[in-house]
Amino acid sequence: MCPVPAPLARACKHKENILDKTFLVGKYRISPQSKQTESGAYAASLSIRSGHGSGSHDRIFRFVPQFDSNEAALQYALAQSQGLIGGSNC
Repeated sequence: MCPVPAPLARACKHKENILDKTFLVGKYRISPQSKQTESGAYAASLSIRSGHGSGSHDRIFRFVPQFDSNEAALQYALAQSQGLIGGSNC
């Protein structure tokens, strides 16, 4: 189940221990990610991209909290994106 509304979901790619969901919000391409660590917990990260070609920016945020599930990590990254886009200078 995607943590973002279906109209916003651009792609869902399944990789080993990684679930990547990318969607657009205005001029930003948002990619919340979750990766299972060696300890079995899940770590959340977030990519916020803007621009095209050589004029593009990509900011990667890795978050300290670890989660019991993949979905919880993705939800956390998604929640963080809402605050970062509003105050971001990407």
